[in-house]
Amino acid sequence: MATPSTTEVSKEKLMQDLQNVVADAEELLRATASQTGERVVIARERIEENLVAAKARLEVAERALLEKTKQAATATDEYVHDNPWQAIGVAAGVGLLVGMLISRGR
Repeated sequence: MATPSTTEVSKEKLMQDLQNVVADAEELLRATASQTGERVVIARERIEENLVAAKARLEVAERALLEKTKQAATATDEYVHDNPWQAIGVAAGVGLLVGMLISRGR
């Protein structure tokens, strides 16, 4: 059965972190909208350019992750259909392991 690898979890965490950075940058731009001065204007323009580029890269990464997730789901579905008894055995083993861990915790 397919479980999320550490790399996939890390990618999802990175994407969430990037989304947070983008949201924070947008909030910063809104908060400084009334600020003037050459240095502030230049900084705002640079932040806006980087923000647009980051959003574009984030969209590409999200689409790639979604596609890989769909592929993993399809592969898992095919495996379960091709090997139903093995899938049942794995599920039973995981259930037994989880049951043992729960009973030890009490």
